[in-house]
Amino acid sequence: MFDDTGLGACSPYGGGINMPTLDKLASEGLTYTQWNNTALCSPTRATLLTGRNHHLNGMATITEGAAGFPGMSGIIPDNCVPMAKLLRDQGYSTFWLGKNHSVPVQDISAGGNLKNWPLGMGFDHFYGFLGGETNNWYPDLVEDNQFVPAPATPEEGYHFSKDIADKAISYLQDLNSSNPGKPWYMWLNPGANHAPHHSPKEYADKYKGMFDDGYEAYREWVVQRMKEKGIVPESTELTALNPMGKKTLMPEMVRPWASLSADEKKLFSRMAEVYAGFSEYTDVQIGRIIDYLKATGQYENTVIFWAADNGTSGEGTPNGSVNENKMFNSYPDDLADNLKLLDELGGPNTYNHMPTGWAAAFNGPLKMFKRYAYAGGVNCPLVISWPAGIKSKGELRHQYHHSVDIVPTILELAGIEMPEIYQGVEQQPLSGVSMAYSFDAAPDGQTQKDVQYYAMLGTRGIWQNGWKAITTHPAMAGTGDFQNDTWELYHTDIDRSEAKNLADEYPEKLEALKTLWMEEAQKNSVFPIDDRSMAQMVDEDIKRMSEHPELITNTYTFYPFSSPISEGNSIMIRGRDFKLLANVEITDNTEGVIFAHGSRFGGHSLFVKGGKLHYVYNFLGIQIQEFTSNVPLRPGKHVVGLEFKKEGVGEKREVMGRMKMYIGEQVVAEGPLITQSGIFSLSGEGICIGYDNGDVVSTKYKAPGKFKNGAIQHVILNATGSPYLDVELEMKRAWITQ
Repeated sequence: MFDDTGLGACSPYGGGINMPTLDKLASEGLTYTQWNNTALCSPTRATLLTGRNHHLNGMATITEGAAGFPGMSGIIPDNCVPMAKLLRDQGYSTFWLGKNHSVPVQDISAGGNLKNWPLGMGFDHFYGFLGGETNNWYPDLVEDNQFVPAPATPEEGYHFSKDIADKAISYLQDLNSSNPGKPWYMWLNPGANHAPHHSPKEYADKYKGMFDDGYEAYREWVVQRMKEKGIVPESTELTALNPMGKKTLMPEMVRPWASLSADEKKLFSRMAEVYAGFSEYTDVQIGRIIDYLKATGQYENTVIFWAADNGTSGEGTPNGSVNENKMFNSYPDDLADNLKLLDELGGPNTYNHMPTGWAAAFNGPLKMFKRYAYAGGVNCPLVISWPAGIKSKGELRHQYHHSVDIVPTILELAGIEMPEIYQGVEQQPLSGVSMAYSFDAAPDGQTQKDVQYYAMLGTRGIWQNGWKAITTHPAMAGTGDFQNDTWELYHTDIDRSEAKNLADEYPEKLEALKTLWMEEAQKNSVFPIDDRSMAQMVDEDIKRMSEHPELITNTYTFYPFSSPISEGNSIMIRGRDFKLLANVEITDNTEGVIFAHGSRFGGHSLFVKGGKLHYVYNFLGIQIQEFTSNVPLRPGKHVVGLEFKKEGVGEKREVMGRMKMYIGEQVVAEGPLITQSGIFSLSGEGICIGYDNGDVVSTKYKAPGKFKNGAIQHVILNATGSPYLDVELEMKRAWITQ
């Protein structure tokens, strides 16, 4: 299950990104041209876990967007049993590797409800990350039910895509050595192609110059190749880069290539090269798993599904970024500064995301991108390979299908039925239909799927019998007013790019589909429809907090060497006064980190080095602010720490104030401090006590910077005041959290 990968990206579909493993699978299997999903990560993954529509799974959106309604709880209910449990009950070993993004936010901690972790979902083993994204060079890793460090560093050749391939092979080796006749199910979820786009340089360099003509030129080139391969009908038209016109929200606009400066073109082209390199490198790692299956005689009778969870991401804004954390903080990118990192894009010193123009390009001729019910959000690659079971080789399949159809397909192939009652709980029927019939069907044979609704962040759509109705409602528009939505109608059997709106020609067809959408929405717990903007969500949070003062004044106590603790499960210091106090015992040889949160792309750290106390606040990787005690930290027991008092907000929304560092009651360093208005990372890089996990905040120590030759009793972090600068800032920050 690749991430954020559109139909026009990969080589089997005519795309410019070379995917040797996927090419081989396609040549020995079937390539599906009308396979769809929910348009967003967590919801699509939920459909692949259970075979039910995403609202029945409580996954109306990503887990971070959960709300108090059944269809948007962010928690898969007991009446949607995961397929992995059924397979395990029938004697299968079950493995989940890579991205998760299915655990409720409140449970992403060592003290969370592990029922919702992969092992609680029916998997024997899990190795990967729980959030929506991770640093591929320094990932926030979990193995089974434990947070663990990465086994190596980038300098030692580490990359997350390689690591999960290594782990996948090791799981299979263990199984084959101890119980070689046992069947198995493996769900592999690379970080590719979700931001940050991290690629070994030699892979990105393979694409030098390929994208220099711009995204409009790429779209024209790729749609012709897609026609030649038969992926789309010859009549398919190229849609506009901004197909929603005035309804397009500013962060999702595409800037015409001709309007860019020479430096912008150079930067944007390299961002596309890195995205392509990231994709190919990950594909090659998957190829190593395929090679292992062949070497052990398992390949012929292994059914392989290669899919993507949604269309290419347009969350990079019109300008992209070399440090996505700037977007989290609504801090503007500076072109001159970004160009300084041109040769390092994709490497450990960047946390990059490409601009919206390339998202549109890698979706081919299709409209819009991730988060939308238009084809650019939902129509994605799917290749199925099963040498021993699929007679047709290298053929296309144009039958319309959806991610809810994968579970019924696997269950049919395994000879397992979905029970009506599981462990005493009456089960929701499967929402999908098996695709197994298509293995022997004609390429243009009739699909066995009847209907599929779409609903994501206020966007709506429905497909039936080759026709699709879609609203023009922008995602997260915050307007409500759904009764006045404009609906469009497309005959997708012949108009794959949804270029010709036939609403005026077939009003009765459109009305019938609108009625059908309401019926499906009622049946699948879609209501209430939620298109709230982040500004509205934050405003509600502020009101809630004002009614609960304990949420404004927070004091947390942390203990040494515990697992990293995410900001979402502890304390929020952004835009607030805060105090950090630690009870420590110091010797003549004490060194290391007392407290750390964040990374080189933004974070802060309190540590001991050279007999002195140090505090570093790394502001978005742009400005390293260092404070060192003016007296030695002598042996003995001490209370050490710091205090930050907010004084104002800068022109770029940075929070300005004054910091004082203490040893006991003595001020040992002080001065002005600029702090981030937003989070240190979207996921991972949590609070660490006694070490700095993953990518370190400061270069003054090497990872993990473990505290040694001394003792930490505990660390107390206190924050007071409103955690938000303003509603507008939070709204802007929302665009990159999907």
